[in-house]
Amino acid sequence: MADSSVRYRPIADAHESLLNMNNRVRYLIVDGNLSGTGVRNAVEGGWLTAPALGISERLVDEISEWQKRYELAHFRTFTDLNEVDKLDTDGLVLCQKLAEELTQAKVQYFSSARMQLIIP
Repeated sequence: MADSSVRYRPIADAHESLLNMNNRVRYLIVDGNLSGTGVRNAVEGGWLTAPALGISERLVDEISEWQKRYELAHFRTFTDLNEVDKLDTDGLVLCQKLAEELTQAKVQYFSSARMQLIIP
């Protein structure tokens, strides 16, 4: 016997819910931390993957390349301050690009080399 209290949402409503979920404000931090993906959730914590972000392939590639450079600098113990400055500058540019692609996102930058949160 079927439970008459169970209500199924029409597919159109479910699709609309997904769209609304993607349009909600997200709080993100661009972070070159060694164990990360380059972008983390500022509220719930955890690293976000490119598919979860829904960003362009071009920006995915830029974040990945930046993350690799950050990793190399980490293994050199951030001794080259010019390199750290360049990574931080590039990280701030990535923040701006993320904010442009994800118009509902509030994006900050964390310099792992300096252990400092920067709000662009």
